[in-house]
Amino acid sequence: MDHVRDQEIELSIVMPCLNEAETLGICVDKAQKFLSEYNVNGEVVIGDNGSTDGSQEIALSKGARVVNIPFKGYGHALMGAIEASKGKFIIMGDSDDSYDFSALMPFVVKLREGYDLVMGNRFKGGIRKNAMPFLHYYLGNPVISFIGRLFFSSKIGDFYCGLITHWLFTQQEWSLP
Repeated sequence: MDHVRDQEIELSIVMPCLNEAETLGICVDKAQKFLSEYNVNGEVVIGDNGSTDGSQEIALSKGARVVNIPFKGYGHALMGAIEASKGKFIIMGDSDDSYDFSALMPFVVKLREGYDLVMGNRFKGGIRKNAMPFLHYYLGNPVISFIGRLFFSSKIGDFYCGLITHWLFTQQEWSLP
């Protein structure tokens, strides 16, 4: 019976977490609100990397599923949560409230159209003052993004943007303005 229910989940919203009690509840609330408002059958999955500040309890109280990741590190937390996800599509973003999980519909629309990768672009949508160090904003990120576009024939404008969606079955990519 679980297998049938798993197939019905269209979207998994994944957030890695390590001691994010201050912002995790806000992120989960925004993600849950998005799923409800847009009638998207989905789940919120938290890849917890050993939080000791009550993050796990906060996530559970907000209706998220918590996956305990035994290996330390951001990448392990993210990959563990992705592997535990049940959705056809995955949207991943940090649990520090730096991304608006209530505004995911443009990503879902592109995934439904068949795009393999949809990635945010902070340079087109605006970056809050002092949110990115000067050298990252004017040198590091633009240079890395240029090299990525050059070598991978990609239209992605912000290779370091942490709000990413993925679907493994097609070959198209699109970057949000």
